[in-house]
Amino acid sequence: MTPIVSIIMGSTSDLPVMEKAAQLLNDMHVPFEMNALSAHRTPEAVEQFAKEAAGRGIKVIIAAAGMAAALPGVIAANTTLPVIGVPVKGSVLDGVDALYSIIQMPPGIPVATVAINGAMNAAILAVQILALGDATLAEKFAAYKEGLKQKITKANEDLKAVKYEYKTN
Repeated sequence: MTPIVSIIMGSTSDLPVMEKAAQLLNDMHVPFEMNALSAHRTPEAVEQFAKEAAGRGIKVIIAAAGMAAALPGVIAANTTLPVIGVPVKGSVLDGVDALYSIIQMPPGIPVATVAINGAMNAAILAVQILALGDATLAEKFAAYKEGLKQKITKANEDLKAVKYEYKTN
């Protein structure tokens, strides 16, 4: 099975955040790979990865980074594939530094950016991109969205059973 999504993180300390992306891709039966690459500690490897990704069949890259958060931008600078950045909370600035680093890309080098620690939304965005050319995946994603709706409908029904003296519904 050839991966079509690549999850890249600056270090394995980002894995607890990125597992949410991996789980969603797994649940959607989207083949993916996971690697740790550092824009600062392994810059040549990052450049090589980015330049070779499309040729290996990768269609979307999810790149997570904390603090200076250069990884998503460096990857985006070296590929024509869509890159989704996940700012990771991990510094005294609670991930805001990573968020600003990822969203402030220069013209011509876009990185779609999700919320701090928003790995699941990064995977959802990757699935949405892939589903544009894959009817089966589009159906799976539509069922996923329907499931989200059903969870809220059920939660609202469950709330009706919660009793308070002044609650009117």
